[in-house]
Amino acid sequence: MLKYTFRRLRNSIRIIGPSKNFSSTTQYERIPKETVDCVVIGAGVVGIAVARELALKGRQVLVIDSASTFGTGTSSRNSEVIHAGIYYPPNSLKAVLCVRGRELLYRYCSEHEIPHKQIGKLIVATGYSEISKLNDLMNRGNQNGVGGLRMMEGYEAMRMEPELQCVKALLSPSSGIVDTHSLMLSLVGEAENLRATFSYNTTVIGGHREGNHIYLHISESKDLDNCNGEFPLHPELILIPKLVVNSAGLSAPALAKRFNGLNSGVIPVAYYARGCYFTLSNTKIPPFRHLIYPIPEDGGLGVHVTLDLNSQVKFGPDVEWIAGIDDVSSFLNKFDYSVSANRAERFYPEIRKYYPHLKDESLESGYAGIRPKLCGPGQSPIDFAIQGEDIHGVPGLVNLFGIESPGLTSSMAIAEYIATRFL
Repeated sequence: MLKYTFRRLRNSIRIIGPSKNFSSTTQYERIPKETVDCVVIGAGVVGIAVARELALKGRQVLVIDSASTFGTGTSSRNSEVIHAGIYYPPNSLKAVLCVRGRELLYRYCSEHEIPHKQIGKLIVATGYSEISKLNDLMNRGNQNGVGGLRMMEGYEAMRMEPELQCVKALLSPSSGIVDTHSLMLSLVGEAENLRATFSYNTTVIGGHREGNHIYLHISESKDLDNCNGEFPLHPELILIPKLVVNSAGLSAPALAKRFNGLNSGVIPVAYYARGCYFTLSNTKIPPFRHLIYPIPEDGGLGVHVTLDLNSQVKFGPDVEWIAGIDDVSSFLNKFDYSVSANRAERFYPEIRKYYPHLKDESLESGYAGIRPKLCGPGQSPIDFAIQGEDIHGVPGLVNLFGIESPGLTSSMAIAEYIATRFL
């Protein structure tokens, strides 16, 4: 796989597009400029899927990421679950793109031999007061076109899963799990075979608008790493693309605010919800064969049971709201991903609501991830935000905001949506 550094990008970018004589403000007139066709900012699973889809459409694509390789942020720090499309309001982007994305994802994984498994999910009510919420989820899933949903009495679910305790459960047979790294590796390989270029260790630090063109300001990531929280006064390179897809994940809103000429009023407020995972130790046989989910909670889907493709059992994520994230830390993914062993004490009572036989001292620290949310504590969930010129008025710019769960499941559908609407 070709991995372009910033300097190699400078040397190779003429392959993508020759320089043209664009006007520029005095502030940027001495900075090297190059024209390109399509730029995707962010090499997470959504950005990679978008790059592949644009390349399939015959476009020349440049993917820029501040990290040393693809998928180092949210894409590698999640449950790796293929969602069915149950939780989201009917006709929302989350609902439509999750259902379509699940179909595309299963097909792609089968055709490209990506490790995955359709193991099904049980969403459980552990008390009678939760049954109405379970019924609401089933109705919503049916409205969203999720097939095969079935409400089960507690004894039926516990016959399927003897370690489970619940009074009622909703079976979702189309839910599953996927090896996210293998998926991303395959998508990157396809995109590169279609002549897409990936430039790592390279950061888009902002941009400005001149006429109908957006100018992207580019720097080496190491220069931000050494700038003590202050951005470089000037970019080292300016790219002038025909199409920009801001798929920067956690830093997408902060980056959009640094595009001069973009109405900041359309950029949503960013919230960050940290979630920890713990793994189950001291067991040779997994206690569950299906994904086990409680009723959703504020900010997330609850501390649930996830199995990976090696049958390792994981519990999580919980929800911890965090603030005070500066732009440089956001751009360079300098979030705190450590998992304190003490946090397990919060997990035991939550897990024992549906898994009462969980033994003391059986949880080991796993990993953490951060959700790029558009709603804060106590607020109603907000849909994906996919903004084009019709919203922000800038030709050739697509901003992706709040691509949290089900972002992985929806990734290929998001790519299809962008290619259909914005090419």
